[in-house]
Amino acid sequence: MNAIAAAATSPIDPSQAIGQIAVQLPGATAVFRRLKLDFCCGGQVSLRQAAGEKGLDLQAVVDELSALQRPNTLPDAGTPSELVDHIVARYHDVHRAQLPELVRMARRVEAVHRGNPNTPHGLADALEAMEQELAAHMHKEEAVLFPMLRAGGNSFVSQPIAMMRHEHTDHGEALEQIARLTDDITPPREACNTWRALYAGLAQFSDDLVNHIHLENNVLFPQFEAATEQAGCGSGCGCS
Repeated sequence: MNAIAAAATSPIDPSQAIGQIAVQLPGATAVFRRLKLDFCCGGQVSLRQAAGEKGLDLQAVVDELSALQRPNTLPDAGTPSELVDHIVARYHDVHRAQLPELVRMARRVEAVHRGNPNTPHGLADALEAMEQELAAHMHKEEAVLFPMLRAGGNSFVSQPIAMMRHEHTDHGEALEQIARLTDDITPPREACNTWRALYAGLAQFSDDLVNHIHLENNVLFPQFEAATEQAGCGSGCGCS
C-alpha cells in the first residue's frame, strides 16, 4: 500500500508534520489554507503544534481532515436508485470539491516554478477546461438521465446513455493529457510540498474519475440497455 492509500485508511495523527499530511491526504491543502496553516515552507511543524500556535481546536481540525478520507472500494450494487445516490454523493460531489483546489494549486506551482523544466506548464488550463466539461456532464446526468433511471427507464433512455458514454471517453482522453503533462503524475525530486500535494490530489482525482466512469458504464447503464445494444465492455476502451 502506498503512502497516499495508507493515509486514506489511517487515523489522522496530530504528531505528524502538516507538510506530510498535505502531501498524503488530498484535500487537506484547502483546509490548511483556510485555517492559515503554512504547509509548504512551514510544513515541518506538527499538526498539534501548528494548531496550538494559531489557537485552533485541534480535535476540530482532526475531524475536518478525517472527513476527507474516502473509501476506495466500490459498494455492492443495490437498486439503480441507490446506485445513482452513491454516484452523486461519492463522485459528483467529490469532483466538484476536488477540481477548484487542484486548479488553484496548479496555477501556484506553474507561477512559482515557471523556470523549472519539470514544471507542468499548461496543467492549470487543462484542469480548468476539465472542470467545466465535467460540471456540464454531471449536470446533464443529474437533471436528465438520472431522474429517468430512478423512474425505471423508458424506450428513449439509450440515447442520453450513449451521449454520456461518449463524454466519458472524452474524460478519459483528458486524463491522458494530464498524465502527459505531469510525467504520469510523478513529482520531481525537487518538488515542494504544494507541488507534491497537487500531484497527490491529481492521483486521487484520476482514480476517482476512473472508478466513477466504470460504475456508470459497466454497472449502472447496462441495466437499462438492451442486450443487442452492447458492444464490447461498454467502457469506450476499444476492446471489442
